[in-house]
Amino acid sequence: MKKIVLSGLVLCSGLMAQAQSIDKIITVNKVTAVETVLAADDMQGRRAFTPGIDKASAYIESEFKKIGLQTFNGAKDYRQEFSMTEAKRTGLEVTIDGKKIDSGSMISFSYQAEVSFTESSPIAVVNIRAGDAFGPKFYEYYQSDKNLLVLVDNSFKRALGNMMHMNQMAANPGKNTVVFVFGPVEANHFTIEATNTITTSKLNNVVGLLKGKSKPNEYVIFSGHYDHLGIGSPEEGQPHDAKDSIYNGANDDAAGTTAVILLADYFKKMNNNERSIIFTAFVAEELGGYGAKYFSKQLDPEQVMAMFNLEMIGTESKWGRNSAYITGFDKSSMGEILQKNLEGSQFKFHPDPYPEQQLFYRSDNATLARLGVPAHTISTSKMDNEPNYHKASDEIGTLDMNNMTEIIKAIAISSSTIISGKDTPTRVDTAKLK
Repeated sequence: MKKIVLSGLVLCSGLMAQAQSIDKIITVNKVTAVETVLAADDMQGRRAFTPGIDKASAYIESEFKKIGLQTFNGAKDYRQEFSMTEAKRTGLEVTIDGKKIDSGSMISFSYQAEVSFTESSPIAVVNIRAGDAFGPKFYEYYQSDKNLLVLVDNSFKRALGNMMHMNQMAANPGKNTVVFVFGPVEANHFTIEATNTITTSKLNNVVGLLKGKSKPNEYVIFSGHYDHLGIGSPEEGQPHDAKDSIYNGANDDAAGTTAVILLADYFKKMNNNERSIIFTAFVAEELGGYGAKYFSKQLDPEQVMAMFNLEMIGTESKWGRNSAYITGFDKSSMGEILQKNLEGSQFKFHPDPYPEQQLFYRSDNATLARLGVPAHTISTSKMDNEPNYHKASDEIGTLDMNNMTEIIKAIAISSSTIISGKDTPTRVDTAKLK
């Protein structure tokens, strides 16, 4: 009798057929082929609103078509389009109590082409004083829907550089204006004149569906984001004259998108999913998760049983090979289900070891999690020491393709009881979310 060599993920003899199938479908060669295309230089770093992101989208769409996925919600194709509005500052003049404010001490946030305010206008004057917690105060005012003149103590002026680099981009832009001025502590009389160039462009997620056999209205989602940072520029403090200024984003997150494509191929060929599975590659994660936010509005969250968001799985975790972690592990029972399904294997899922970094809230799972969906991110990234994170050196040569292949297999096997409808993770308690 021939000895059958199986993957370390075989849990018992009952899973032998599944393991044999998975080893034929999710292979190192296939994983490497997809990853190589997505992380190639000709994708130009897959930055939103560039030819590179369009090329990446077209490739993912072609893979979904080749696999044989259906479109989502009867769409004509796999592209889930939405509009994004961008505002670029072209002018800002502020005078407070007779003193003209220099350009290096102020910044405005507005999606209006022209704004003009005085103390008689519908605009409130507020302060961030010395000793205040700058971050929370800044975001309170920045996210406000009111017109505000924010007077900031000069002790916080070092933050202005980071504020200057913030994108003015939104799917649903507000009509208000917020102006931050560093130095003055009061403003009895003032004038504000600001101008912006406003443009609206289209972006798109790529979404495919594998309809469930007995529970077609219950959904499981596998996702990753396919956008990255593009090509470096001096204005952004990124390398430009260096030999390679392309931010390939091989790990962040071509790796997660590769996993979505391989999982789609696997579940399509297995042809035994009782629940419907949605496979989606999100756009604009690096700009603020706009693709995931739009996607979440197209679903009834009560019908989403689980979401597997795959983010940076191309390197070894802090525990070494055959391991990964799950963000927000304690917020639903999903992690426990995945762990149970991998008992007896070489692979192990761990709770997120970096809770202080709030990773549960920083990726594309967060939008649906806030609606109660057991939506978690699976990652291996060593967030306290990931040498290529958001750098031009994040290239395919830095990834462990064999380990990445085993991670994708582990996700496929550990999710099987959720796909079949046997297990349903508990919902996220939204009252306990930050």
